[in-house]
Order: sequence, then structure tokens, then C-alpha cells
Amino acid sequence: MSGSWILSSLLILPLIGCVCILALPTGNSEATRRNARWIALFATLITFVLSLAAWGRFDPAQPGFQLIEEHAWFSHGILYKLGVDGISMPFVLLTTFLMPIAIAASWGIEIRVKEYMIAFLALETLMIGVFVALDLVLFYLFFEGGLIPMFLIIGVWGHGNRVYAAFKFFLYTFAGSVLMLLAIMAMYWSTGTTDITVLLKTAFDPKIQTWLWLAFFASFAVKMPMWPVHTWLPDAHVEAPTAGSVILAAVLLKMGGYGFIRFSLPMFPDASLYFTPLVYALSVIAIIYTSLVALAQDNMKKLIAYSSVAHMGFVTMGIFALNAQGVQGAVYLMISHGLVSGALFLCVGVLYDRMHSLEIASYGGLVQRMPLYAVAFMLFTMANVGLPGTSGFVGEFLTLIGAFQSNTWVAFFATTGVILSAAYALFLYRRVVFGVIEKAGLKTILDLNPREIAMLLPLGLLVLYYGVHPQPILDASSASIDALLRGVAQAVSATRTAGL
Repeated sequence: MSGSWILSSLLILPLIGCVCILALPTGNSEATRRNARWIALFATLITFVLSLAAWGRFDPAQPGFQLIEEHAWFSHGILYKLGVDGISMPFVLLTTFLMPIAIAASWGIEIRVKEYMIAFLALETLMIGVFVALDLVLFYLFFEGGLIPMFLIIGVWGHGNRVYAAFKFFLYTFAGSVLMLLAIMAMYWSTGTTDITVLLKTAFDPKIQTWLWLAFFASFAVKMPMWPVHTWLPDAHVEAPTAGSVILAAVLLKMGGYGFIRFSLPMFPDASLYFTPLVYALSVIAIIYTSLVALAQDNMKKLIAYSSVAHMGFVTMGIFALNAQGVQGAVYLMISHGLVSGALFLCVGVLYDRMHSLEIASYGGLVQRMPLYAVAFMLFTMANVGLPGTSGFVGEFLTLIGAFQSNTWVAFFATTGVILSAAYALFLYRRVVFGVIEKAGLKTILDLNPREIAMLLPLGLLVLYYGVHPQPILDASSASIDALLRGVAQAVSATRTAGL
């Protein structure tokens, strides 16, 4: 069945919401703020429903791209071409599912509400565009365009040292992507096209692959972020508003992992194999080092941010294991981490809204005043650790199995990260939730309100559901991942046969 409209509609709907909010009266009146919030919420909800319709028309058994739409764009064969496969579809659903929750988390924003909601809706279009683009230039525009609304969200609506954090985020991620642009230009000069479906079937010279791989790696490694280019992430998370942290952790970080699977492995298979030891080394360092750094944090957001870097180490390790369990585990862990880390930042946001402090030492004994919150926070903390029965376990387990098949020492060292993650996560939970209430402000703190329950409940249900029934995500991506790995194996075998 043709999908000649559905993916473009996913990109256009949030922009229609932007136009509707722009049409509201200027100023910061109560009516304008209320209407901007509701328009943004309805726009994201309708987009989510449409993404479910796209999922209904998607056939997971087919490994190729589906729902393709293609139009001539500007000269020299650069196309407006969209499509999804089993690797990109779960990320589209993750993005559209989390956006209404992020808007609901922003209900307390009072300053420049119109502009804030427009920034989030524009960001949704750009994030979906990254996962559905089937032209390299189009992909690059969406990939880089997402920096601008997130830069504004952190820099205008963030806390404390927000301008520094916003510029650090922008410069780090933009610097890496300039090299990717040069690689895209080189690929166009070499092949005469930027059509991703054509480039995936193009055999690049192994010597050229090395340089192209490194250029793409520079961009995706910063976006993940991998050690040692991860230092922008804790600053960005600490200063960002709650909804900004949710989307940054849950979706924007996944673009690096998606890029590795979509471009680095199938387009540059020989270089991917050559650089696997480098990726393994960086992944293991990220898992162990950032887990130890998380143990030393006294700021809740920084602790969760460093845990995200450690989890992305598992993802890169799984991707470059170059086997089905590793890559499937990486995709699964990215989806799971999107749900879990988003929920953890929402939990921190609940406390920040009440006490305006992110310091762990500002809390303690919350279970006595906030039993519902204590249960929700415990569920997501356990999922972050990778407790069996939660979605976090399945992804970590699969990536470790994949790594074990490829290199037992890498799997051994990575497993220490699981132990360390239990240490810092339980340390955070014990300090915040248990103990005696000593701070005067905590004695009157209120438990979750209906809006906060509505935000956390769907995330909790999905984390538990996918923890005991992981098959829907695994089935969605398995055909595409199997085809990708077959292509990588054939390309590497052909190179070896030719003696290059």
C-alpha cells in the first residue's frame, strides 16, 4: 500500500500547530498562554495518532523501505524523499509518543509560552524528519535543524548558567556535523546522487570508506554522546527545562545511534570492521568511567545525564558487535532508554517544580509525604539499572550477548557497568526517598497531581509491558537488521576476495 501522504503529514502537522499558535494575540495574557498550551498538546496528540496509522500500514516482515514518497526538490538529483523501515519506525513512534508528555510537563511555563510551544512543535518536525529522510541532504538539514529549537529551549527557558550550556551544546554538536557535511559532498561527487536507497547499494573504495566513516563518526559520536566528547550533555541537562531534558535524553541522543546503524554500517562496512576495536574501547571507557563519575554527583540531573552516557556506551558496543543480537539489543536499548530516561527527568522535574532545587542533599524522607511518587521513581530507577521484568533489562542483556559473541573481554568489562549503575541509581533513590524529613519545606510537600500521574503512568506501563513482552519491538526491526547485516557481511567478504 502506498504511503504517498502519511509521512509528509507527520512533518506538517506540528508546523500547522505552530501557525495556529502564531495566530494567537501577542502578549503574555492568561488566555494566550492557555490557548498556546492546548493547541500544542492537540497538535502533538494528533501527530501521535497519525504515527499509529503509519504503523498500521507498515509491514515489519519486509526489510526494505516502505511508505515511500518522492518528489524532485532542487537541481542535481537532490530529492525530497521520505520512507521508513524496521529500524526507523520505532524511533518515529517514540518521538510522537513522548512529545505530548513533554508538552504536558511544560504546563507550568509562564514566560513566552507562545514561543516555547512553537519551539517544541518545530523540534518535533525536525526530529521526525531525521528518522524518515531518505536523501542525505534532507537528512542533514533535519539533523542540524534540530539544534536550533533545542538551543533556544535551553538558552531562553533554562535555569542558572543556561546561556553557557546552550552555546556548549550547539558548538559541540555543530562542529562534529561540519565534517559529516564534507563527507556528504564527497559521496555526491563520487556517485552523482544523495539518494540514501542508492548509496546503501554503492560499494565505496575501502580507502575512501575510512575517511567517510571518520567524518560521519565525528558527528554521531558527539550526538550520542560518546566519551570523550560527552561533556556538553551534563551541562545541557542541568540547565534545560524539564521537557527539554526529556526530549534531549529520549530522542536527540538516539540520532547518533540511528546514524551509525543507518549509514556507518551499511555504507562503510570495511571501515566499520576496521574501527570496531576503537569503538569498543570508547564504549567500555564510557560505561565504566561515566558510571564512576555518576557515583560522585550531588546533582540529580547530572547523575542521570552521566548514566545516559553509560547506557549509550552499551548501544555503541551492541551496534559494532556486528551481529543480530548486538544490533537488535542496541535498537531495543535506545527505545527503552528513551522511555526510562524521559521518565526519570520527569520525576526530577516534579521535585524541582515544588522545591526549586536539583541538589540530592535538599531531599530525604519523601516516601512519608509522596508515596505515589516513591513508587513511580522506584520503577524507573529499577528499569535504569536493568532489573529483569523491565524494558531496561532486555536491551542491556542483548547488547552484552552480542558483544560476548564478538569479544568476551569487552563484554566482561561492560558488565561491570551494570554493577556500577545499580550503585549510583540506588544511592540516588535512597538519599531522596528514604530517611527522615529534616528540611522544613519537605514537611508540607504534595504528592503527584493528576497531570503528573497522566504523564508518568503511560511510561510506567510501557516499561513494564516491554520488560515482559519485548517481541513487538524486536519483531519490528528484525527483518531490516538481518538484511543490513547480510549486506555488511557480503561487502566485507567481497573486499577480502578482491584482496583490497
